Amino acid sequence: QVQLVESGGGLVQAGGSLRLSCEAPGRTISAYAMAWFRQAPGKEYEFVAASSRSGGRIDYADSIKGRFSILRDNAKNTVYLQMNSLKPEDTAVYLCVADPGVDGARSLGRYNYWGRGTQVTVSS
Repeated sequence: QVQLVESGGGLVQAGGSLRLSCEAPGRTISAYAMAWFRQAPGKEYEFVAASSRSGGRIDYADSIKGRFSILRDNAKNTVYLQMNSLKPEDTAVYLCVADPGVDGARSLGRYNYWGRGTQVTVSS
């Protein structure tokens, strides 16, 4: 079982920035593809960003491209989601996921390990 612990969520004004962290204690995340999804109130989970195991392939949803960055620090077993120029429509619970067998998949169901999520609220 892989434990994923997210942190860094909070309340921020539109135009502001937040950095989410996802730590995998005791795990070598270089063995896992890592991704972020989000779920806004009353909506389905939405793909945000994914990093291949090596970090050499990165994929972003069109809705956040140019504003968000997924960053991997294998030495700290942590993946980050740097979020800039936040908009009210970015308000959601952000979920970190991992899997050793997929690389950059956009389908949440393909990831076997999920965190509990962290709330991001962007005020207008």
